[in-house]
Amino acid sequence: MFKNLLLGLCLFSLVPISAQNCSQYYPMQEGVTMEYTSYNGKGKVDGTVAYTIIEVKNDTNTSTAQMQMHYRDEKGKELFTSGYSYSCSGNIVTIDYESLLSSQMLEQFGEMDMEISGTDIELPNDLGVGQELEDANITIKINMSGMSMNSSVDMINRKVEKKETITTPAGTFDCFVLFSENKTKMMVSTQSLSSRLWLAEDIGMVKQESYNKNGKLMASSVLTARTD
Repeated sequence: MFKNLLLGLCLFSLVPISAQNCSQYYPMQEGVTMEYTSYNGKGKVDGTVAYTIIEVKNDTNTSTAQMQMHYRDEKGKELFTSGYSYSCSGNIVTIDYESLLSSQMLEQFGEMDMEISGTDIELPNDLGVGQELEDANITIKINMSGMSMNSSVDMINRKVEKKETITTPAGTFDCFVLFSENKTKMMVSTQSLSSRLWLAEDIGMVKQESYNKNGKLMASSVLTARTD
């Protein structure tokens, strides 16, 4: 359920510039679409997700992009849609903590009464190999037939591991590789995963891999198409 944590991470320029141009890594233009193909641990296609920037708002100090996501299964059938936002201001990009929710969790609980709170993902522009990043988390309270169920996702031990050049069907990209541990609690069960995310300038996420507690690959997502 939690193996495919697609994270909308992004980086922005260190140099003080206008809010309209503060995004160095993730696009801030309406209409940009990025499509990712998801695979299970054996390399079999699980489905696709298309991210589209549907709205960008600018003020003096901040730009905010609203992202809409369309999830499809391996046969191309649309399962559901979702969304989150990210903003940039100065040297920090802030990503909506709801982006920590996996697509499987959204699909399972999308029709239920949920209360969601958390700490947004923050990412500075001045990344360097070995740099440690702030933790993030999300807590979900589900009300169902008079009963309350609590779940949470904690993204911890975040750091910049290395730089790497990778090739996907969408092209070849120079990336920072970000590592994190993701601890999911759902009722009485707890699951620990780790993940790596490849992040490229002007693109955002190029690739993401999730591993179980023994380091075995469980799932991956790869950028397969992009349109401006």
